[in-house]
Amino acid sequence: MKAVIFDTVGQPLRVGDRPDPTPAPDEVVLRVAACGICGSDLHMSLDPEPFGIAGDFVFGHEIAGEVVATGGGVDMLKAGDLVAVVPMRGCGRCARCLAGDPARCPDMTLIGGGYADYVCVAARQCRVLPEGVAASDAALAEPLSVALHCIIRSGMKPGDRVAILGAGPIGLLVAFWARRLGAASVVMADLYDHQAERARALGATGFALSGAGLSENLSDQCGGPPDIVFECVGKPGLLQAAVEAVRLQGKVIGVGLCVGGDEWDPFVALSKEIDLIFSAFFHQGNEFGVALDALAKGAVVAPQAIITDRIGLSPVPQVFEGLRRRTTQCKVLIQPELV
Repeated sequence: MKAVIFDTVGQPLRVGDRPDPTPAPDEVVLRVAACGICGSDLHMSLDPEPFGIAGDFVFGHEIAGEVVATGGGVDMLKAGDLVAVVPMRGCGRCARCLAGDPARCPDMTLIGGGYADYVCVAARQCRVLPEGVAASDAALAEPLSVALHCIIRSGMKPGDRVAILGAGPIGLLVAFWARRLGAASVVMADLYDHQAERARALGATGFALSGAGLSENLSDQCGGPPDIVFECVGKPGLLQAAVEAVRLQGKVIGVGLCVGGDEWDPFVALSKEIDLIFSAFFHQGNEFGVALDALAKGAVVAPQAIITDRIGLSPVPQVFEGLRRRTTQCKVLIQPELV
């Protein structure tokens, strides 16, 4: 099969050949219908050591596909089933896994492998697609679940004023859920405004440029200091910006993947008596299912609006490098069937 392979830091990904996968007794092989390029993949390609990644690795954890082979112990799936994949692979036996929360399993591994024609995953990681959800869209279930989880972690209530730092895919999907679940105002902030129209299409009520005067700008557009600020970028300094922007006794939710440390002044957070909450992954049982349902055709506001490109495997190395430089692209889906 063809796959897009990471060798080492500083070298672009390459398209190469890999053996077709064979399932273990509890696994299935999927023909990949779509796999999203995630900002986490970009992070991992620059600093792979914290994630346990070595050379000759295939990225890609936002996966949907068709079952083409099953292991001998699999009875809940069959060839031809269309599924989306929960990328957190737990042991399948502990209390966390049995409760549908493999992200908190002591043995959890975040899988890759989706930048390829085929991928092998545990059958328990798969969720059969609901009626009306296309396999080519279902790779969005993973980032959509991440966004829903951080909304739930925040305790957001209808009528709350919400600000979101970062208009990338996760930030945009947080805006989607915030408005869907009743936020009175949802103002996004980013260094650039090329996602402003897309943000409004997904439910944002305003858009601000990051920089001097950000707190005042967010307050003006929210109708007062935001009750909740979501930090969805993961760059040093943005937690501090969120703390400065949020109202007294408000909440800051850390969602962005910040690798390598940060510096900030906790005195501001203490003096405002804010809640600082972090959010990672999602719950496989309820949140992933809700996210899949949101991808069904016919919704007035569709999260598919974050998709800007659908590409085959061959262009992936070039597109991957381009995403490092913050192009006007948003969510790029790899669809191996495309030329």
